[in-house]
Amino acid sequence: MRPRTVLAGTFLFAALLLAALFLLQRRLLYFPDRMSEDDAVRAASHAGAVPWRDDAGRLRGWRLARPPRDPRAVALVLHGNAGSALDRLHYARALSPRGVDVAILEYPGYGARPGAPALASLEAAAIEAVDALAREGRPVWLVGESLGSGVAGRTAAARPDAVRGLVLVTPYADLAAVARLHYPIVPPWLLRDRFRPARDLAAFRGPAVVLVAGADEVVGPAEGRRLFAALPGPKRLVEQPGATHNGIDLASPALWDEVVAFLDHGGG
Repeated sequence: MRPRTVLAGTFLFAALLLAALFLLQRRLLYFPDRMSEDDAVRAASHAGAVPWRDDAGRLRGWRLARPPRDPRAVALVLHGNAGSALDRLHYARALSPRGVDVAILEYPGYGARPGAPALASLEAAAIEAVDALAREGRPVWLVGESLGSGVAGRTAAARPDAVRGLVLVTPYADLAAVARLHYPIVPPWLLRDRFRPARDLAAFRGPAVVLVAGADEVVGPAEGRRLFAALPGPKRLVEQPGATHNGIDLASPALWDEVVAFLDHGGG
């Protein structure tokens, strides 16, 4: 085979590979569980939650059927890339007894919410949710879990006057760095949904708690530390040395006592 033919074949293969990665990469990033709305409402009811809807009656997410009275704040949970919002009711169970109301956003294309997940659709859904919560007249905190830390960064940058505090759980500084960790041959410019919370939160002056898993095999603990270092406002780093990405302890009462006290006092 002639060298030129080999070279042309190599370039063609590389081009096809890059094209496939570009077109299919969202299937490698988003892993939604899908269900009918009837099934979702039944599951939520069994778990003590009710649908959270917009003014047109469309499903936005979930809230507790019995929220705390006179809450000090409302936390908007922006979940990770797998499952659905109903898998994150443990945040509501942790925060509600501490006087924090909780709303769990369902991403487009997840659970019973129509649409397709992408940076633009997740960001738009989160901003709309923050606007709705801000109209209730309480401070809004964002709880960004894994992928959701990137959504939180975009949302806080878009609504700096509404977002009053952040909790970032197993976060990353730049999604491109996470992609390089798992797919080292893929160039960063190929990433379609490039969440960059370290950049987006560079001007955020509110209090932030960053929770890092010391044995994080998905995003890597260094990414959470990089994000923490980039935050300019009052901040607190909580690292669980032996925890994996999905094995971090979110049931600790002491953890949530610390988080709520820190955010409620503006990081003071």
